[in-house]
Amino acid sequence: MPSKSSARLAALTVAAVCTTVSGVVITTPAHADTVRIHDIQGTTRTSPLAGQKVSDVAGIVTGVRTYGSSRGFWMQDPTPDDNPATSEGVFVFTSSTPKVAVGDSVTVTGTVSEYVPGGTTSGNQSVTEITKPTVTVLSSGNAVPAPVVIDAASVPAAYAPAGDTAANGSINGLTLEPAKYALDYYESLEGMNVQVADARVVTATDPYSELWVTLKPHEHANRRGGTVYGSYASQNTGRLQIQSLGPAGDFPAANVGDTLTGTTTGPLDYTQFGGYTLVASKLGTLESGGLQRETTRKQARGELAVATYNVQNLDPSDTTFAAHASAIVNNLQSPDIVSLEEIQDNNGATDDGTVDASQTVNKLIDAIVAAGGPKYDWRSINPVNDQDGGQPGGNIRQVFLFNPERVSFTDRPGGDSTTAVGVTKVHGKAQLTVSPGRVDPASDAWKSSRKPLAGEFVFHGRTVFVIANHLNSKGGDQSLHAQYQPPTRSSEIQRHLQATEVHAFVKDILDTQKNAEVVALGDMNDFQFSDTTKILEGDGELWSAIKSLPKSERYTYDYQGNSQVLDQILVSPSIRRGCGLDYDSVHINSEFHDQISDHDPQVLRFRP
Repeated sequence: MPSKSSARLAALTVAAVCTTVSGVVITTPAHADTVRIHDIQGTTRTSPLAGQKVSDVAGIVTGVRTYGSSRGFWMQDPTPDDNPATSEGVFVFTSSTPKVAVGDSVTVTGTVSEYVPGGTTSGNQSVTEITKPTVTVLSSGNAVPAPVVIDAASVPAAYAPAGDTAANGSINGLTLEPAKYALDYYESLEGMNVQVADARVVTATDPYSELWVTLKPHEHANRRGGTVYGSYASQNTGRLQIQSLGPAGDFPAANVGDTLTGTTTGPLDYTQFGGYTLVASKLGTLESGGLQRETTRKQARGELAVATYNVQNLDPSDTTFAAHASAIVNNLQSPDIVSLEEIQDNNGATDDGTVDASQTVNKLIDAIVAAGGPKYDWRSINPVNDQDGGQPGGNIRQVFLFNPERVSFTDRPGGDSTTAVGVTKVHGKAQLTVSPGRVDPASDAWKSSRKPLAGEFVFHGRTVFVIANHLNSKGGDQSLHAQYQPPTRSSEIQRHLQATEVHAFVKDILDTQKNAEVVALGDMNDFQFSDTTKILEGDGELWSAIKSLPKSERYTYDYQGNSQVLDQILVSPSIRRGCGLDYDSVHINSEFHDQISDHDPQVLRFRP
């Protein structure tokens, strides 16, 4: 049976609009049946009236956006239809500051449009809007339609329907099933006044005055208040982004585990970075959860402590050296070996051909000494200018820090930006041909991406091979909330090639010396359950040690409400089967609004 809104649309279609020679509209009885907001929204993600002009669409203004490039207002029909799939709210794009106020009763004449935040190539869903509007204010001070309460009971457990194969996997043309799928439920409320209550923060406030809450307090929750992302098949449907219609300076500085107590109310929008977003006209009160930065334990005399830490585009002009140093000395307890990722050259993003990073590294080492830590030594290889991706001119690379009082580095000359490190056998043992060296830097797998840095270390007379990585980022992947379901992860193509290269190099070492102790670590830019990790692990040549932690503790990064793994330390069988393997994801950054990096460092302790 056709829905109420579809029947109305059919009536409007049948009712032809006739004009006289002079162009005056002759109104028939059918033409008098005006278009309502739910007619515009329809029962799919895109409007059945897209591209058409609509006249005298009525609604009550529920929110006004006076900033940014998307200025306009939301309005809502106070008399809804009986179809849960049709939203009663819509955004009116004015481009300039709107001349309406919340509570105004208005009619709008304009063109129905579908706006895709981020552009059509992003794969994002679209926002149904009325553009080029003529707005008439009928009255002011009217009651705003009561907000729809979004909570654990209303949000479905399933995330999204499978996309239409005939439409390249898009869900745009599918009829919404808001009682079955979370993305359909949120879409059915697009533009409407909604409300959440006592919502726990699961991603800290970012520099753009945004945070994420969960509407499902028990959904994959961990002890620190976050929501853990554990598989592609198990999405966290309770995640919702919160922005504010008020001044950015009034937005709360929240950490994971804090709570927006009371009610947070406002229109439900869809944004490029985050998807469905409650744009709050009224924010709840921030209540601190008391989250503290973690500190790992000190390694014992016979334990080797190896760490990975992405220091987020560190260059000499940064003001975070003392904070990073304190983190390494106090929170990480001065590991014996630290793989640093995203060390920039001596003048940062100035793109003038500089590739040396000695000033950056030595400034960090001096800060570590000032913080009471050891005088680390270091090894790295300068990249070819502008060939390793990252911020243009920054020339990010991996750097080994090591404590010479605890561990020694085996130097073999010849390693440079274009020379591949190899493996040879000497006296029955594996040995690198150059140390430090880069893994197959000429391979297309590393085009515009960081090349792995390999080196030999000696601890208590035992050789340990360490490979520092920073694999291809997830940039360019379709978002979890994309119109294509499941979303395409295009960045995996290169990352899988890179993982294959790293695995092949590790296998060369192990084929040369079966019991060699190998650590491959760094910002792998992929999850512990991903195909990237499976390729790295191979047939048991490596194993991601973060999997030794309980599932609720497996995260190194927090993105759009998901606590997830990007940084990993993988070990060879001799380390995995050895004595005292101890792994710690040290949460000092990802959950905090005042983070000095967006990654949490990882520490592995073992007895070679």
